Amino acid sequence: MQNIIKDSSLNHEEKRAIKWFLALFYMIFLSFESFYFYIYPNFITKQEFQPFDNTRFYYYFLIILLMPIVIIMMKKGRLFWVKYFFFITYTILTTLYDSLTYFGSGLEYKSGNIVEVFLILFAPIFVNSLFFWAVSLGTMFKYVFIGLLLQTTAVIFPVALIVILSMLGFIILKRFKGYVEAIKTSYDNQLSGIVKGVIATIELKDPYTRGHSERVAFYANSLAALTGKYSLDQLRTFTYACLLHDIGKVNIPDSILTKPGKLTKDEYEVIKTHPVVGAEAIIKVRGLGESIDVIKSHHERWDGKGYPEQLKGDEIPFLARIVSVADAFDAMTSSRSYRSAMPLEEAYKRIIEGKGTQFDPHLVELFKEVFPEWIAFHMKYNWSEALPIQNNISCREVIL
Repeated sequence: MQNIIKDSSLNHEEKRAIKWFLALFYMIFLSFESFYFYIYPNFITKQEFQPFDNTRFYYYFLIILLMPIVIIMMKKGRLFWVKYFFFITYTILTTLYDSLTYFGSGLEYKSGNIVEVFLILFAPIFVNSLFFWAVSLGTMFKYVFIGLLLQTTAVIFPVALIVILSMLGFIILKRFKGYVEAIKTSYDNQLSGIVKGVIATIELKDPYTRGHSERVAFYANSLAALTGKYSLDQLRTFTYACLLHDIGKVNIPDSILTKPGKLTKDEYEVIKTHPVVGAEAIIKVRGLGESIDVIKSHHERWDGKGYPEQLKGDEIPFLARIVSVADAFDAMTSSRSYRSAMPLEEAYKRIIEGKGTQFDPHLVELFKEVFPEWIAFHMKYNWSEALPIQNNISCREVIL
């Protein structure tokens, strides 16, 4: 999971914001330049003025050239970086042009474009604090640099104006983020309620798995966090996937799901359908799209002998590999209808033995580090609602 917009609706909104950003930028930029360098001197002050000397022509050309580059970046899906690229390039070009034009010329420094006001006040629309501060501080740095280079106090007013505009923009940004966070919280609560309802349905169908999903979610979440690859938001989404990893079991007949004895070959084949059934069940549920790989592939094995697709090694989605370890550990350390729980030490041993065969070798090494945390959770877990067999740890056989 990267910090890139994947949801189609968010993707659309980001594209629309960028298009408005570019359209307004060029409209304001070109209007101001035309007025300041042509209309104002020729028709208001009646001064003879050359609006487009060679250097300024090249400057305009480079600014306009940014447009096709941005369009290419958008087509390649680089939405997150488009606004950064555009602003940073514009600022560098403007700083270079002003430096080359005024340094050593003896001319009074008169520069800046009202579009910079637009940049600071429009930046909050992306609801991105990093981009907002990049625009505010980047614009301020431009004038400070020019002031030091030219040894002029003419930049004091622009800098002061930028500070005031940044304060206003920051207030707007905070309001936007507050609204977005409120909507996100409401959405997460609704999604969480749906997930919990589904889990409750599964556990009513198979009481022996009561709590299994939430325990797997804890184990998998702590292992995923240890990899250092995921943000808190990504881990929260992953938690939903873990909670739903066995959703396909609602399609398994009770006679098979709760059978106290060993399953026949045909019955086991029915059990093996639950990953595909589960993935198909949520494929159209907005907000759970990233759960599909976890649900469908958490029974794949590193050596390619798993199911349903016999994926091997890195072919298996990384998060599914994490859930595979967590699912196996909880399956061994909790009781089922056909056997009692296994001691924690034995479960640990079997996970280690599965390195490079059933489990990703790298994740097994991380499992060794996180195991004390899993033990603490297991010992503190409220097993009061579990079946009496849960407390019987004289297991002789565990079927994964």
